[in-house]
Amino acid sequence: MSTPDATAAEAHPRFAEALRELGLDVEVRRFPEATRTAAEAAAAIGCELSEIVKSLIFEADGVPVLVLMDGSSRVDVELVRAELGAGKVKRAGAELVRETTGYAIGGVPPFGHRTSTRVLADRGLLDHDVVWAAAGTPHTVFPLDPKSMIGHAGGTVVDVREQSK
Repeated sequence: MSTPDATAAEAHPRFAEALRELGLDVEVRRFPEATRTAAEAAAAIGCELSEIVKSLIFEADGVPVLVLMDGSSRVDVELVRAELGAGKVKRAGAELVRETTGYAIGGVPPFGHRTSTRVLADRGLLDHDVVWAAAGTPHTVFPLDPKSMIGHAGGTVVDVREQSK
């Protein structure tokens, strides 16, 4: 495991600006190897997979929505559809993710996006004292307590985790 650099300057410029605007002083860690997937991030950080926050963009009747989910779980699209009262929900493509957030898939943070979208945060995130999320690039992450992370994202706590059969 490599030693990360730890400075907010390592974050994506848009995300670094969001941190400043929110008055958040968080440690942004940059890793030489990619932390694009939850598994890669957990391995690099040395934390449990469930302590990673995935920031996932879906389309609900064509409208982007952000779902925050722990790294060890999958989003139940049907629960998201029911929560939003939408007719159809599907994963957004890479172009819509970048248009909506200003970031590439694998580096999307939970807040600091180009546009304002509805945010659903799975209740399971609250099971941890600290969670880790992308800081705007596939090589950067930051820690925060889940209540603060969800609050800064403007998220609504919901149950949208896929239940094991």
